[in-house]
Amino acid sequence: MNKNLENRLQKELNHLKEQGLYNNIRTLESPQGAWVEIEGQEKLNFCSNNYLGLANHPEVVKAAQRAVEEYGVGPGAVRTIAGTMKLHRELEKKLAGFKKAEATLTFQSGFNANLAVIPAIMGKEDIIISDELNHASIIDGCRLSGASIKIYQHADMDSLREQLEQAREDDPGKVLVVTDGVFSMDGDIAPLPEIVEVAREFDAIVMVDDAHGEGVLGSHGRGIVDHFELHGQVDIEIGTFSKAFGTMGGCAAGSKTLIEYLEQRARPFLFSSAVTPADVAATLKAVEILEKDDELVQKLWNNKEIFQEKMKQAGFDVGKTVTPITPVMIGDAKTAQKFSARLMEEGIFATSIGFPTVPRGKARIRVMLSATHSQDDLEFALDKFKKIGRELELID
Repeated sequence: MNKNLENRLQKELNHLKEQGLYNNIRTLESPQGAWVEIEGQEKLNFCSNNYLGLANHPEVVKAAQRAVEEYGVGPGAVRTIAGTMKLHRELEKKLAGFKKAEATLTFQSGFNANLAVIPAIMGKEDIIISDELNHASIIDGCRLSGASIKIYQHADMDSLREQLEQAREDDPGKVLVVTDGVFSMDGDIAPLPEIVEVAREFDAIVMVDDAHGEGVLGSHGRGIVDHFELHGQVDIEIGTFSKAFGTMGGCAAGSKTLIEYLEQRARPFLFSSAVTPADVAATLKAVEILEKDDELVQKLWNNKEIFQEKMKQAGFDVGKTVTPITPVMIGDAKTAQKFSARLMEEGIFATSIGFPTVPRGKARIRVMLSATHSQDDLEFALDKFKKIGRELELID
């Protein structure tokens, strides 16, 4: 390896460690669940996006196994050549019905879905107006499009209107307003009805990334559009299967014309192999479980109410969350890392998050609650959080 490059990289790694921003990547030795095995020890899992416990649900596992037996392990090609299997089309039809959309198209991940859609519909003559706290996949998709990118202050409709008025003066080809549905670091929800209303005044396209809303918000976990009853009013919905659905992949939902166009021009669809049969079948089963029963979604929200209320009573700041995402605000990155390390010693797997994922001075422990957590699990966690919070003089 080039010595100059190696020395520079090592210097940057040392700098990250000094600032408390170095990621200590843990290795799980068990399936996802309320508890996981790490280095031979059972730890309460407060890190996973497995909101509903479907990642190791027996029906989902069996569906994946059956698909491997029937269709094999891999797709063998990109979707446009020989990689589209019957399962892919079944899932896309099922998702369209679940999302109450005209059509859907699946991708290898939610990240890839944003990289597929934004550059396909936006170009150099266009303007994208993006919430300042949008996910990295939206940011990268915007950059790849070559469009002019304008940022509006987080969930601020006056700021959005200002950017739209400026965009109209610039007279672009198209204008896209794009936002996360649920913001993954803070747990707050985009004011989607207001965004739609303002965007409509300026004839702007509206796109929402519902990664943390699917399986969580709306009836039976149908997502943020269903939550706000905005069916037919949001032009593009992006989703991911790797969170509440417990599998792997992503999708775009919208009009039949949009989906047909993406099949012709979305680069990850055109140039990267299709999702595996096992993942597609597992996702199909996850959607079927949600359609049939709302119990897991209700359990998730019940756990959210109990845990967040008791954390606030203990004196912790959980920010402005209104979803099961629970940011335990610490501030200093080194203190957050120390808190995370002590939690691990006490039997809880909950990582610290600092810059650049969140702004400097806003480091936190992000707790991800699940329907799989029992009341005993929550009480265990609350006791440990309070113990360590007092040790570090974060609460009285």
